[in-house]
Amino acid sequence: MLLMKKNKYILILLFALTQIFVTTNLSSEALKIGNENAKITVKVFSSLTCPHCASFHKKIFGKLKENYIDKNIVKFEHHAFPLDLAALNAEKIVRCASNSEKRFKLLHKIYEDQNKWAVGSDIKKINEILVKIGIDSNLKENALIKCLDNEQAQELILKERIEAQKEYNITSTPTIYINKKKYEDKHEFKSFKKQIDKLL
Repeated sequence: MLLMKKNKYILILLFALTQIFVTTNLSSEALKIGNENAKITVKVFSSLTCPHCASFHKKIFGKLKENYIDKNIVKFEHHAFPLDLAALNAEKIVRCASNSEKRFKLLHKIYEDQNKWAVGSDIKKINEILVKIGIDSNLKENALIKCLDNEQAQELILKERIEAQKEYNITSTPTIYINKKKYEDKHEFKSFKKQIDKLL
């Protein structure tokens, strides 16, 4: 797992920003998909620059969607927990899509192309690649640029991060909960499925 100590100085900046936004009245905007009244809720707290988060998404999310989410058995929630500025901006791009299905498709694409955009320290170049990914996902360039500059979206994401840290005491990403129990088994669908099936 990717420890929070990585990108120390960027995290200090993010922490400072969260202190500014902590008093806002903005509500959480976790990305959700599936039956709102499902018996089982899977929450994943992720940083989009985290390779282990990308691996979890690639190995588990698609099969989880096919076997449980689309059958109204599981509700899935992606919670933003950005560990650096690039991850924060990637979250803003994801939320530029108009609905949950499109957002999760864009989330998948961003994870799939993580090794292309989440490299180096040139945030301008990273943003350009993120915008290109959004364009390839049928979003308009001007809309994507506006999303990157959207301060309210940034406030929502950082507030979500604060709330997650307070409630779940997150020390690494991804942190996964199935209902109220932390998932600590292998990041493979077979192991994940076993935990889901125990609750059915």
